[in-house]
Amino acid sequence: MAEFVYPPVIGAALTVFRALDVRIKIVGAENIPATGGAVLVSNHISYLDFLFAGLGAVRGGKRKTRFMAKDDVFKHAVSGPLMRGMKHIPVDRTDGQPAYDAAVRALRAGEVVGVFPEATISRSFMLKKFKTGAARMAADSGTPLLPVILWGTQQLWTKGRPKTLTKRHVPVTIMIGKPIELAPGDKPVMVTRRLRAAMTEMLDQVQREYPAKPSGPDDTWWLPAQLGGTAPTLEAAEAEDEAEAAAKAERHAAKEAAREAAKEQGK
Repeated sequence: MAEFVYPPVIGAALTVFRALDVRIKIVGAENIPATGGAVLVSNHISYLDFLFAGLGAVRGGKRKTRFMAKDDVFKHAVSGPLMRGMKHIPVDRTDGQPAYDAAVRALRAGEVVGVFPEATISRSFMLKKFKTGAARMAADSGTPLLPVILWGTQQLWTKGRPKTLTKRHVPVTIMIGKPIELAPGDKPVMVTRRLRAAMTEMLDQVQREYPAKPSGPDDTWWLPAQLGGTAPTLEAAEAEDEAEAAAKAERHAAKEAAREAAKEQGK
């Protein structure tokens, strides 16, 4: 079923991108392994990143990437059937072990599995701290890590900004780095540091070579603070993430309390 669903989704996305004249540039396509499992590791700056990272693998080596994504997406009436049909992997954030096991099985079966090690979108558009899951999956499955950097996707749809999916002529760069092979005994923490260092260099290169500039003072939001833009710094973005998480936890606690109170009243 997956191969009947995946090509039309990619085709539909490409049709939209062509209509908007999204100027996609893929660098390092030759680094996509022709066969065998690989953990595709991408930075995360947009809600559309899985489309562009997946496109890089399709264009580069005709490989279909099975992305790990929060299970809420799989429960949606529209996105759910598509995600399941493309064999993406649902992640329950209260218990991630089943998703981890499914990803390792897919890797051992020769699939490309996509991971966003920052877990959530970076508001600063710079690399956040990486979780070690990608390195552990690569070690447990005996597959390489494949670093991918996206840039420009934040102009289309990112966290805390209105959708601008009709914005035309946006350049998007997809850079695919050389696979990182793991040696027996490599520690996940050290491998994750190597991975993040490689992706930091890639991000720096992509940002320096990116062809577009802000159109004016009101269009600097998509540039990192360290490049003269008005995006929050890493530290400020982390504080925003923590505040958002705390507010979400408070809302959840309030709902649970209200649910328990309703049960008591109904007794």
